[in-house]
Amino acid sequence: MIKLKNITKTYGKADAATEVLKGISLEIKDGEFVSIMGASGSGKSTLLNILGTLDVPTSGDYLFSDTNINTLSKDQKALFRRYILGFIFQQFNLLKKTTALENVEMPLIYLGVGAKERRKRAYDALCKVGLENRLNYTPQELSGGQQQRVAIARAIVTNPKVLIADEPTGNLDSKRSHEVMEIIKKFNKQGFTIIMVTHEKDIALYASRIIYVRDGQIEKEESNVL
Repeated sequence: MIKLKNITKTYGKADAATEVLKGISLEIKDGEFVSIMGASGSGKSTLLNILGTLDVPTSGDYLFSDTNINTLSKDQKALFRRYILGFIFQQFNLLKKTTALENVEMPLIYLGVGAKERRKRAYDALCKVGLENRLNYTPQELSGGQQQRVAIARAIVTNPKVLIADEPTGNLDSKRSHEVMEIIKKFNKQGFTIIMVTHEKDIALYASRIIYVRDGQIEKEESNVL
């Protein structure tokens, strides 16, 4: 489904140029769960941002189902993110004074979904992450693990093809981290393709494949028998 061909990324120009990605080639199949690992500065976050169309490569091709994403306009990329991708961030990125239900409704507002259907879908998504009893709680009334569950519900409410997870357990303790990963793993089993960046090996092991990035290149890959 996803093919990266010789992706490079350079920041700055001339003597100030820094080459962050140095010819990344990668394929991710429909329904796969992939973890990307690497030290700080390895290029893993830049790679994830390119996959999520939050950044653009300096050169190379990004193909999604045979569509070259690099040729899309800014507006077309925005639609690609809106309909095809769901995002889970380390910082949760929830609206602070807005209830869990309203936070999960937000992506559906941008899709033009009517209020009644929007509320139903948001409720169903929160039920799927075990928060049916926290619908009207604001983020400050929820634990870190519960906030990340709301963020996951928001990511899956549009039924995207791919979930992009950037250090989804980075702000959680060990117990809550594994609870959140069990939820993410459950959605993978239901057919969601998941691409996750993490620096924790025990979290990476939830994926079926681990890709190690070092100095802007893929150092090695490991298949994980789940």
